[in-house]
Amino acid sequence: MPKYKYETHLHTSDVSVCSSCSGKAWVQRYKSLGYTGVFVTNHFLNGYVAVPAELPWVERVEMFFKGYEEMVKEGIKVGLDVFFGWEYGYGLTHFLTYGLDKAWLLENPDVVNWEIITYFDRVHQAGGAIVHAHPFREEVEHINLFPTKIDAVEVINSCRTVDANQHAADFAKSYNIPETAGSDIHHITHQRFTGIFTSTRLSCALDYIEVIKSGAAVIFDEYHQ
Repeated sequence: MPKYKYETHLHTSDVSVCSSCSGKAWVQRYKSLGYTGVFVTNHFLNGYVAVPAELPWVERVEMFFKGYEEMVKEGIKVGLDVFFGWEYGYGLTHFLTYGLDKAWLLENPDVVNWEIITYFDRVHQAGGAIVHAHPFREEVEHINLFPTKIDAVEVINSCRTVDANQHAADFAKSYNIPETAGSDIHHITHQRFTGIFTSTRLSCALDYIEVIKSGAAVIFDEYHQ
């Protein structure tokens, strides 16, 4: 039976301006709920971030990683695994990106200016993976889908409506794309949690993509006060 529990989509207030919760507070919260690990996926440097765009690229990258690195230290103290990713924005279309690191970002200071197809291709060339986050959302008239350029689809997002999540599931099934789930959590008062269970403990972000692709992950959707 699956026994390891993971959050795959999480925002912290030190980077994502739409979040009101610090990374350290998230570590304590998820540990109290019995999670094995979390993936920090703050908005990328081309999106809703508290990292000034006028800073030199190296400083921007360091600020982007600071909250994650503090979460790792806090996670070690309490026994919660903390992994890194980000949510890349293409307008209101967002892509969770996993498996890349600080060194890759430092080597690619022009990443925020790439065309979207170039972004997909360069991420994959570097060994990274891409999950289309909440591909359908309320009050968006122009939907962008890239079925051949993604590794999985977030079919349950706790911030989206039933219809939006159903459309995402239909999209994934139509193109035979692996399915996953994430809370897209921003605030400590959030009560609906979605993510995955696994039967083996993940050691890195790409382990997560592998269990999704192999069908070894089990999606959950639950509530906590």
